[in-house]
Amino acid sequence: MRVTLRDVAERAGVATSTASLVFSGNKPVAAETAERVQAAAAELGYGGPDPMASSLRHGRSGVIAAVVERRILHAFRDPYVVSVLDGLSQVVGELGCGLLLLPDTAEGYGDSGPQVSRVAADAAVFMLCGDENNVLATQFASRGVPVVGTGAPRGADVQVTADERAASRSVAQLLHDLGHRRVGHVMMPLAWGGSTGRRTITQVRASRFPDTRERAIGVRDVFRTAPLIEAQEPDFDSGYAAAGLLLGASPRPTAIIAQSDLLAAGAVQAAVDRGLRVPEDLSVTGYDGVSLPWFPRTLTTIDQHPIDKGRAVGDAVRALLAGESVSDVVVPVTLREGDTTGPVPGA
Repeated sequence: MRVTLRDVAERAGVATSTASLVFSGNKPVAAETAERVQAAAAELGYGGPDPMASSLRHGRSGVIAAVVERRILHAFRDPYVVSVLDGLSQVVGELGCGLLLLPDTAEGYGDSGPQVSRVAADAAVFMLCGDENNVLATQFASRGVPVVGTGAPRGADVQVTADERAASRSVAQLLHDLGHRRVGHVMMPLAWGGSTGRRTITQVRASRFPDTRERAIGVRDVFRTAPLIEAQEPDFDSGYAAAGLLLGASPRPTAIIAQSDLLAAGAVQAAVDRGLRVPEDLSVTGYDGVSLPWFPRTLTTIDQHPIDKGRAVGDAVRALLAGESVSDVVVPVTLREGDTTGPVPGA
């Protein structure tokens, strides 16, 4: 027969409610009493309360779903994603919950995963922005599951965002103040499943990816005719390829604004491989503020403080689960100058 909590309480000589507190940690229990309960549990081979039974009693699964809008492989190659997850997981741990990574297969570009209808989650987090129109978010909302987004999807109970346009405009203004006028822009994807190539501002404005769209518009606020290059993925290799299109033009740009630090690192390498010096011949900026220990330079970038952003997402989840009224959150960002930007060549 399965050992129960009541069996443990009887062996330890305490009330069942006292034994329950030892395992839940909801209230302090005298150290000597806790030791007796734990010793009794060890003697009887009791591993702890049945989490399924606890979920039924409290109406909670103890699980927070974090939707990853691409393949898990891509997500864990991106230090920004890992940092946001780190901050989120800290708060989820404080809540005593588990974190479930849920691939988004809605558009056919994620890993295959379970249907949302089969996922028991207390809240869902869309932490990588992505498409404003998301089927998974609609499915969660229809079940009454609170949804937190980071700019997308539309209809989330709370959005935790930065002012993407203003941040992008600030790094563009920095280059303008340094004398640069021929500036190219390397963007993150405008939609999943695309390819690296030139895009028009009309195509950018039509994108349903608000982070890509707003950052590009911020650059165009300062540089009205900046060439716009969409990268296939927000990673090093795509940044290298996208920068190559800009550096092969005549006249080539004197600066490249990239929408992520990984894209910017790829752009720096593309310049170096063409015999250009950074920043003497070409200035490069990024966006995110992540640690790239394998990259020998210090990028000029927009620091999103991704761990803090992840914690802000977690705090929104905490408030929603407590039944509190929660407003959208605008997280601060910082323009951080590094050694990849300098005056326009010949200034």
